[in-house]
Amino acid sequence: MTPQRKRKKRRGLLLAELVILAVLTVALFGAVWVNHKLSLVNYDKDFDPTKVKTATDVNKKTGEEEVVPAETEQKSGAQAGQPVQTPAATPAPADSSQNTEPVDYGLEGVEMIALVGLDTRITEDYDGENSDTMMICCINHNTRTIKLISLYRDTFLNVGEDYYGSPDYYTKANEAYNLGGAAQFLSMLNLNLDLNITEYVSVEFKALATAIEMLGGIDVDLSYLEILHLNNYNIETSEACGMEYIPVELPPTDETDPTTFTYHLNGSQAVSYARIRYTDGFDFRRTSRQRVVLTKLKEKAKSADMISLNNMLNAVLPLVTTNMDSAKILSMAVPILSYSMTPEDQSGFPFVHLEDDASITGIDCVLPITLEYNVTRLHEFLLPGVEYYPSSTVLGYSDYIISMTGYDESFIEPASQLDDDGALPAGVAAGSAPAAGESGETGSDYAEGTGEYDPAAQNYD
Repeated sequence: MTPQRKRKKRRGLLLAELVILAVLTVALFGAVWVNHKLSLVNYDKDFDPTKVKTATDVNKKTGEEEVVPAETEQKSGAQAGQPVQTPAATPAPADSSQNTEPVDYGLEGVEMIALVGLDTRITEDYDGENSDTMMICCINHNTRTIKLISLYRDTFLNVGEDYYGSPDYYTKANEAYNLGGAAQFLSMLNLNLDLNITEYVSVEFKALATAIEMLGGIDVDLSYLEILHLNNYNIETSEACGMEYIPVELPPTDETDPTTFTYHLNGSQAVSYARIRYTDGFDFRRTSRQRVVLTKLKEKAKSADMISLNNMLNAVLPLVTTNMDSAKILSMAVPILSYSMTPEDQSGFPFVHLEDDASITGIDCVLPITLEYNVTRLHEFLLPGVEYYPSSTVLGYSDYIISMTGYDESFIEPASQLDDDGALPAGVAAGSAPAAGESGETGSDYAEGTGEYDPAAQNYD
């Protein structure tokens, strides 16, 4: 009897050891896999964090009181007026299809990260280029939500030093990256918007096209006029991304008809859609389209299998540059896929604005009406319920723009009536597009002349 008990005990111990070994093997494989993926990302080794100006640091030097106590400061983007108290945690509801509670990943507080889309088609260099897309990604771990704010690239702001080193250069916001790379771009965001963002992620638009292509494309509602411009943009976009040019089929209507049709777009088509700025709403609608594409890409990634995700990451990550710590990326990668990112949590800045045709400032630009008002609304949008007062820096910038343009607080209400936050028109949904016009198919009856790239007629940038 005794020998049998010993054998059973040894078998039990052996089984436990095998289970532990299996778990450790899986964990090790996962760690190796993740580390390999992170090694594909371009880490900005030349980034100098001491060159980034934050709202807290700058306003301290002007004699203002401490902006945010360390224990309540948002991890990468704090208020710049009064102490912040993070809103009470509100767990996101579990998926209605599953009777499980949301997984607790142990993450708390609010992260703010700058997202930059760069056009490096000609120079293949991240510096020396205007930022084509600028977004603030606000990740609230307490509410499990993600908010996106697009900064209109032509917004008239103080971008810091000019080409000759002179301070307080007011021009289009997208010039900041051209002037001083990521550090000056982050400083521009922080000082104009009262933020403390120190982390950024930049991508070539080829990365977005590749990700969408490798995840099987996305479905987007398009009007006739949008298809016209999409096809024109795509002539260049497809070439730059090394993808086949496939025009989207024009529906049986005309450019005056707001009816929308649902099309399945491939990578270059989706990016071309996100680049459209020659419809009503111009750059304001363009940023809305960019957020639509990012939202749909996030949903596709959530439902993708591991093989597809692995292949996509192998192709896309080398096109990404960041100064974020790899351990932080690892800790956030899985949780944020489960966070909600609704259309209501997305908008453009400035909320209230007027356009200058160069008759006031000397450049075609978007004027915030007023900067103080818009920054206050920005903080209400990003962190509702958190008390905020504009810093002296923002007030000074706002007063300068008012003195230069003449657009003071009295223009806020009239300008508000002209503003739709860049919202895309609902149109009249007409269902799916004709089968012959679905992307990915050849032999399209593409209308003559509508796909010809004519730089003289439109500057498709």
